[in-house]
Amino acid sequence: MARRPLPRILTTPSASITRSRELARTAADSATDVLHPLITITRGLRRLASAGRRKWSETPKDRRGPVLFLVASCLLVVVLVPYGPLLALVVLMAVAAWTGRDRTPVQTGPDESQLQRLQTLYEALVPYFSVADDPSPLYAHGGEWDKVFTSHTFDDNGRISSLSLRYPAYFTDGEASSRARIEQVLHAKSGRGREYHFEWDEEGNELTVDVLPPLPTDLAAQRFVTTPGETVLGFTDETAVQRTLPVTDGDEQRDVPPVVWRTGPRSTEPHLLIVGQPGSGTTSLMRSIALQALQNGDVLIVEGSGTGEYACLTGRRGVLGVECGLAGAAACLEWAAHETERRLIAANRARQAGHPAPEDTRRPLWILLDRPSVLGHLAAADGRPDPQALLQVPLRHGRAASVTVVVADQFDTMDALSEPVRRHTRARVVLGSAPAAQIETVLGTAPHTTPTPEVPPGRGYARLGTGPVHRLQVPATPDPYDDATSDTHRRAVLDLLPERVAPQDDVSIVGAGDDPGVVGAGEGASAVRTADGPGAVRAADDPGAVHAADGASAPGDGELSPSNV
Repeated sequence: MARRPLPRILTTPSASITRSRELARTAADSATDVLHPLITITRGLRRLASAGRRKWSETPKDRRGPVLFLVASCLLVVVLVPYGPLLALVVLMAVAAWTGRDRTPVQTGPDESQLQRLQTLYEALVPYFSVADDPSPLYAHGGEWDKVFTSHTFDDNGRISSLSLRYPAYFTDGEASSRARIEQVLHAKSGRGREYHFEWDEEGNELTVDVLPPLPTDLAAQRFVTTPGETVLGFTDETAVQRTLPVTDGDEQRDVPPVVWRTGPRSTEPHLLIVGQPGSGTTSLMRSIALQALQNGDVLIVEGSGTGEYACLTGRRGVLGVECGLAGAAACLEWAAHETERRLIAANRARQAGHPAPEDTRRPLWILLDRPSVLGHLAAADGRPDPQALLQVPLRHGRAASVTVVVADQFDTMDALSEPVRRHTRARVVLGSAPAAQIETVLGTAPHTTPTPEVPPGRGYARLGTGPVHRLQVPATPDPYDDATSDTHRRAVLDLLPERVAPQDDVSIVGAGDDPGVVGAGEGASAVRTADGPGAVRAADDPGAVHAADGASAPGDGELSPSNV
């Protein structure tokens, strides 16, 4: 006999129970609104009955008889008067409604503890907003705070959530050091552990302080609705940008404000520098950028740390190489420099001939370099030049050649970054907890918020060129091969990976020992032709390599492009 299917509430209990709770809550709210007059009258009758019982118990026994006679006489008169019972019932209902009304006092101002907090904050600002020669100071010891605090709100814990204050015109609000002192005092007195946004109105001599809500940390990597040349670095506050993107959060879809980085020939910030603490999410951001870049371009990855964080990208379509060794990294970066030159020459020749630029010169090429300082130390120990020197051509001329460079490193090794990297990476991202001075050193200006001592992974700040500093939360893009990764995030990353490239047995592969012009990049990595050899070029972890003919041109003069690899 066939088994009957279980009821839906037993197959999907969580969704059904949640839906039932929402329906029950909605029905209860609707019933309360409809029955509110009846509830009020019933409460009034109960209060009148309680008052009458209390009055009767307080009446002496020798006076209860006359009182009872008086009440009976009144009832008799009401019964004998025309329409008396009806009028008495109406009066009784009106008195009951008035008695049963909600008498909860509405607090129109701060309570005693909040008043004390505002007065303390006012006294703390007196040394910074007052001078001895001011005949009528706004801030004075023992003064009134309500004259300078124009608006204020508190949260459920009694701490200040927003505050607007006036300050004297002679305060040097144009100096960063003066503003920093005021922000530090407000941060300390309003409650630490939260992130505050300070908005200075220098024209009106007003300062507005707001407590910022935490950015969402549960958004995983996914396909973002962007145009070619746009890369989503993360998400920020709603008031910071004028654009939102639809994202999927589990089974729901919502709109969030993104931080979009634009690359390409018309970009004013074609290259990006990411700096953070260990475990702050720099590698996750690099992985997120790589997954977005593979939609319309080719990616070359050089990992200096050698931890295998980008192993999931090896052998994927569009990935030219994933290199961890020093020799292979130098070969890859040298090939990238020659490829940049080749693109420039090919585009210039096409323009001189009156033709559009070739397709292979317009396909974006991304060079992702993670922890270049480690490669620099290895090169110095081995007596070789720093591989960062090979980035000078892609950094300087990459925008015209559709070549984008992304460099990620840590705070303690920032001194090892080369001068071209510092000069040409005008888009900056800082991740993790760091002092305000360090953040200002990387971004070029201090953020208008107070950094918190503890932040989740992927949390930081972003600044594109000379624009404002935005709070940033990187979408969760962990290593799918890591055992500590959740199933949801692992599946999200695996769904974004391109398909693997099928091997090609009919194409020969030339190793490092077969041609002196080829630098071996290690097992599973790329072998890239150097400047003086007509050797082979093969993609990382891709057996389908291209074998150059004996008459192949030198790099920069018709060299093989990444789109042909």
